[in-house]
Amino acid sequence: QVQLVESGGGLVYPGGSLRLSCVASGIIFSNHAMHWYRQPPGKERELVATITSRASSTDYADSVKGRFTISRDNAKNSVYLQMNSLKPEDTAVYYCNVLWGVAAYWGQGTQVTVSS
Repeated sequence: QVQLVESGGGLVYPGGSLRLSCVASGIIFSNHAMHWYRQPPGKERELVATITSRASSTDYADSVKGRFTISRDNAKNSVYLQMNSLKPEDTAVYYCNVLWGVAAYWGQGTQVTVSS
């Protein structure tokens, strides 16, 4: 059974930073690319960042390039999202995601609120 558990969200002022974490179980973590998505209030879920299985490559949505960094620690079955220079429009529920075969697995999400 695949489980993804996110943590690290919270309330932060504009310009602040947060680091999200996601711990995976039930998969051979080092075999899978990992993704972070977010869903702003009243909007659809969107892909934020992707990291390949061995961390050889990363990719970002244009809206977060230069501000967010995705990383992983395969020894800890964990993927991270370092978010700097946060803006109010980054407010969303952030989800960890992995694809395995034809199935997509999601965590429960962690709320990030950027507000003064």
